[in-house]
Amino acid sequence: MRLVRRSVLITGLLSALLLVSVVLNCYLFNRGRGYYLQLNETRLDPLGLSYYTADLEGQSPGGPNQATVVFLGDSRAESWRSPFGLDQFEFVNRGIGTQTSAQVVQRFDYHVEPLGPQIVVLQVGINDLKTLPIFPERKAEIIANCKANIREIVRRSNALGATVILTTVFPLGEVPIERRLFWSDDVASAIDEVNAYIRSLEGEWVLIFDAYGVLADHTGGTRAEYSKDLLHINARGYEALNDALVQMLVALDQREH
Repeated sequence: MRLVRRSVLITGLLSALLLVSVVLNCYLFNRGRGYYLQLNETRLDPLGLSYYTADLEGQSPGGPNQATVVFLGDSRAESWRSPFGLDQFEFVNRGIGTQTSAQVVQRFDYHVEPLGPQIVVLQVGINDLKTLPIFPERKAEIIANCKANIREIVRRSNALGATVILTTVFPLGEVPIERRLFWSDDVASAIDEVNAYIRSLEGEWVLIFDAYGVLADHTGGTRAEYSKDLLHINARGYEALNDALVQMLVALDQREH
């Protein structure tokens, strides 16, 4: 009887291990497939120029008294839905997931300039900084290039006559177990450094929006109720950002009138 029970127990344990193995391998396969597709899509269109048309096609047409607000940057910008109840503004999104600050700079003339925006809301930088664990020897170069690219995007926006709402880089969520071997505390410290630089760019035509301060908890990570994953926030997080953004936009509108 004991042998039968032991056999059943061993069989159950082996079945459970097999199931866990199958689930884990499916998960890793899908993650690997996603990265493979993403890599090859980037090779075909390195700057994502085909991601959006060069004009307002597909967007709601703005009225003559509306100011155009462009959300620009990476996936964090792409996921940023426009706030409600601001009829004096026309919102256009030009964020593209996975993009670095260098890619955003290089597509600026194609995706932003033709829109003639009055306001550019910029969120970019994390895809530069998340590479630090992979290239630790290039840390200073990566951070310096990120700062320079942000400065250049601001310069080009101002050259169009647009006011820039320059957002600090969002904080990080919890590092998942599968990324811990390929992660480093250097990413969080680099975010702090780049955010300090972003704040230094404040001026008459560059308004600093402390998105990090809105989203972060007392540890410096993303507040649990706002976190979607390591790099992204959820809808509640964007609602919190929009609460603050609305105040800035209304103040800008009053300044212009």
